[in-house]
Amino acid sequence: MNFSSKLPSVGTTIFTVMSQLANEHNAVNLSQGFPDFKGDNELVKLVNENMKKGHNQYAPMQGLPILREAISNKINKTYNCNCDANNVTVTAGATQAIYNAITATIKAGDEVILIEPAYDCYQPTVQLCGGIAKSYELTAPDYRVDWEQFKKLITGNTRMIIINNPHNPIAKVWSDDDFQELIKITRDRDIFILSDEVYEHLVFDDKKHISVLNYPELVEKSYVIFSFGKTFHQTGWKMGYCVAPPFMTKEFRKVHQYNVFSVNTPIQYALAEYLKDESKYLHLPQFFQEKRDYFLESIKDSDFKVIQSEGTYFQLLDYSNISEENDVDFAKRITIEYGVAVIPVSVFYNSKRDEKVVRVCFAKKKNTLQEAAARLLNIKR
Repeated sequence: MNFSSKLPSVGTTIFTVMSQLANEHNAVNLSQGFPDFKGDNELVKLVNENMKKGHNQYAPMQGLPILREAISNKINKTYNCNCDANNVTVTAGATQAIYNAITATIKAGDEVILIEPAYDCYQPTVQLCGGIAKSYELTAPDYRVDWEQFKKLITGNTRMIIINNPHNPIAKVWSDDDFQELIKITRDRDIFILSDEVYEHLVFDDKKHISVLNYPELVEKSYVIFSFGKTFHQTGWKMGYCVAPPFMTKEFRKVHQYNVFSVNTPIQYALAEYLKDESKYLHLPQFFQEKRDYFLESIKDSDFKVIQSEGTYFQLLDYSNISEENDVDFAKRITIEYGVAVIPVSVFYNSKRDEKVVRVCFAKKKNTLQEAAARLLNIKR
């Protein structure tokens, strides 16, 4: 049959490639962004209890009312806003929520601005909708938006701007100044915001996460997306949620109901109970900062240059003092020769911009980080 791919440039993701390489060479895997430690047994127990209670059939399409109410309470307390539970939709992870938001909004010919390096699910979804992805490239080591340059990408066809804060892969966080510029750019324009905030509770050095939800003028035009998997160390559960104003929520759910319809019922009941104790997530900045600091202390004598992580559970390392190889070749070589797997940052740029920077994940047990650091110390020019 004659078949033309809708995503001709999409192949196997770098995460799959590096994880397979790590398995083949018995490498410490710091490439893929998931913890190698267990989540809270209390949450697992709550899921099990709800399974035994018989909460195993379809949940309401938009999510259980008790969970959406718990989410709105959490949001209102965290961001001092007025989020109605009716504007919360529970999703099968953040990636599905991102797909829903883009699909509900973008039509053929619409332009979507991506701030790169960008998480890899954004652009393919825009393409599937017939949209046009336009890239604004951040540069190492600061990775800050030059808003005067950014404005030049705005046209009459701009329909959406996608932001990621805290940002994966560069581990930077937005300031109030950044949000004020975004407000100015989108004011009196029909431009939607998709704000990917899955690492909301992972901000370090006494900084506070600033959300789109802190700004009423942005709330009225934004999909704001979060992840329970990232927050509670259960990435395989694929549980997230989206907050949006009523007219956007309505369109979002039109896609959602024909995509997954509803998501895991016993886990929803468990999360509704678990969220009653805010200490379950408010301790996370300290928890992950200790891991970041331990890892950085462990590699301080290496030949890598550190680009300080401000948030997420990722850390960038500049290897320009070690090799002139492109970052993909470098990442593969050190996996094979030194037994530590990392992610090359160029894969997050449409242009494959190579600045000799790799990303590592420090959401690992202490002994995992210790072993990885010992191997990184052996990597020399």
